[in-house]
Amino acid sequence: MPNPRLTGLGSGLFCVATMFALALLDRLLFGSSLVVYGVLFLPVCALTAIWVRRADLVTAPVAVPIAFAFGLLPIADSDGGFWGGLMGLFTALAMHAGWLYGGTLIAGLIVTVRKIRLMSRRAAQRRAAAQSPRPPAQKRRPAQARAQAQPGRRTA
Repeated sequence: MPNPRLTGLGSGLFCVATMFALALLDRLLFGSSLVVYGVLFLPVCALTAIWVRRADLVTAPVAVPIAFAFGLLPIADSDGGFWGGLMGLFTALAMHAGWLYGGTLIAGLIVTVRKIRLMSRRAAQRRAAAQSPRPPAQKRRPAQARAQAQPGRRTA
C-alpha cells in the first residue's frame, strides 16, 4: 500500500479532487445517490488523515468537510440556476450531515492517535538522551594557544 506524505494543502487537494471524482462517478453509475457518496466519503477521510505529514496533522479534519461540500456540487438536486443549485447543496448538507460528521470524526480520531504517538515517541527520545552518558566537554583554548599547538603554522 502506498505511504505518501502529503502537505496540508496537498491532503486538502487530494480529498477535494477525490470526492469530486467520486461524486461524478456516483452520478454516472448510481444516479446521484447521496448514501453511496457518504459511504465513499468515509475511506477518503481515513486516507486523508493517514497520508497527511506529521507537521500538518491539524489540516486533515479541516479539509474533509470542505471536500464533502465541494463533492456534493455535481450530485445535489437543483431546479436550475445558481440559487437552485445552492439550495440543493444546502439541503443535501442538512439531510446527510451524519456522513459529514462521521467522516470528520474518523479523520479527527486518526489524527489525534497519530499526534499522541508522535508526542510519546519524542518524550521517549528525550528521556533516552537525558539518561545516556555524555562525553566530557573539551576545554576551549585561546586562538594563540591553538596556533602554537599546530606545528608548521606561523602566528603573526
